[in-house]
Amino acid sequence: MNLPNRLTLLRILMVPVFLAILSLRLPLGDYIAAGVFVLAACTDGLDGYMARKKKQITRLGKLLDPLADKLLISAALIALVELDRLSGWVAVVIIGREFAVTGLRSLAVTEGVVIAASKLGKLKTITQIIAIVAMFLRDFPFNLINIPFGNIAMAVAVIFTIWSGMDYFQQAGFLLKSKKD
Repeated sequence: MNLPNRLTLLRILMVPVFLAILSLRLPLGDYIAAGVFVLAACTDGLDGYMARKKKQITRLGKLLDPLADKLLISAALIALVELDRLSGWVAVVIIGREFAVTGLRSLAVTEGVVIAASKLGKLKTITQIIAIVAMFLRDFPFNLINIPFGNIAMAVAVIFTIWSGMDYFQQAGFLLKSKKD
């Protein structure tokens, strides 16, 4: 159990904390929850960086890291739907893409093909995090000048989500086809 894996486990453990803060409906609870979410999201980049830098990439980390990411993003999206700040279809598109790409990667592994995380996939994650935080902060400070930043950011996140999903499927088709040739 190395430090990168501990950070990944910490991210998983932060999900119920994040949700508990939201469910308590505390004054400033959205801001506190957004802070917990940002902290958890930061562990995503940090655990991967540390694992690569210190050459501590493990099977456990390869399994837990994407699981932790999906738990965090899915929990946030579902919470936003429950709070009536996000349309359910948006959450379904984003979460559905995550399931589809995970399934695709699993299928590829059975064929001896590894589909690595792409830059587009990383950009997708960043846009999702920005959009989620903006929605929990109710567009602060952009709401002071009447800019619906959260909705705009979420639209961008949906575009990158779909685009990166299509990219993974295109990559997989090419890789799996070349494997058979």
